[in-house]
Amino acid sequence: MNNSQKNALKNTALLAYLLISSLPFLSLSASVSAESRAAADNKHLESITVSFKPYPNWVQLDAVIEPTKSATVSAQTSGRIIKLNYDINDVVATGAPLLEITSKEQGAQLAAAEAEYAKARAVNVEAQQQFKRYQALFPKGAISKGAMDEAEANAKSAQQAVSAAKARITQASESLNYTLVSAPFAGIVTQRHVEEGETVSPGQALYSGYSLSQMRAVTQIPQRYVEALKQQPKFKLTLANGQQINSEQLTLFTFVDPKSHSYKVRINLPENTDGLIPGSLIKAQFVSGSRNTIFIPESSLLTMNELSAVYIQQNDAWVLNQVRTGLSNNGKVEILAGLSEGDVVAKDAYHALLLLKQSNKP
Repeated sequence: MNNSQKNALKNTALLAYLLISSLPFLSLSASVSAESRAAADNKHLESITVSFKPYPNWVQLDAVIEPTKSATVSAQTSGRIIKLNYDINDVVATGAPLLEITSKEQGAQLAAAEAEYAKARAVNVEAQQQFKRYQALFPKGAISKGAMDEAEANAKSAQQAVSAAKARITQASESLNYTLVSAPFAGIVTQRHVEEGETVSPGQALYSGYSLSQMRAVTQIPQRYVEALKQQPKFKLTLANGQQINSEQLTLFTFVDPKSHSYKVRINLPENTDGLIPGSLIKAQFVSGSRNTIFIPESSLLTMNELSAVYIQQNDAWVLNQVRTGLSNNGKVEILAGLSEGDVVAKDAYHALLLLKQSNKP
């Protein structure tokens, strides 16, 4: 049956639903005459026999999306800001220059460190050469033991002075590099803490942001479900756009919240997942045991607003019976009330309605 026929049949079913709504959770008989039953049988109305089957008991919770990587970049040197390259809501790449700080003082420190290093090297060369000469003369008795010890001490001291001067060059170079503040990872700027022309000092916050590629969901698990989650550590997440994600990468905190008596859970999501906005709510589900319930195809339902009904076979008649529905999953819907074990239900309710309508024609 095509969609146009089904839509036409919905109008025909309206009267039946009005009668159903006046008798909640009671069956509405749509018994037909012997001729109509024969017509329906001749049309080979397909049916199914319902039965209770075990179904996973899903626990649904609200989870909040938060970034895995978030950071506040702080100044590591002092100076005046001469350029700001990004603002709030801008997307930056890894290593992108966020801002520039005046570098005259840091450049002068580097130049002084390099000059000191050159001087230390020259002194060291002279000290090492003198020590070598003394080593050659000392066995001949040309120099005293005191002069030999002094030459050896000067050589070691000069060598250490070179290492210290080289370390100061490294320190000055890093201080100069700190005048160009770069992004530690790719992401989006959420806050800018400074203005152009402002003087900053080490430790002062400059920019805040988070990574767009790595997100996680955070939720609270009631204490009574903790053991079930440990047995089946897997979540099914439903995003705002309807996309579903399964994740087994989760962290269950071992301490309980004293106020809510719940446990915090972090669920890692695949990288570069679309539709993830930090701070937004999504649905998080996990399995806690199972229950016996009835599922029938969605095609077996006649629906009108919030009312639902199915055709069940009673003796030689098809009876329209109101049901209360629950979860829907993979084209099937859960029946909470209105059906019993062994009931025979029309597989296509709109097809059944069409056959019964045709059989009632004179």
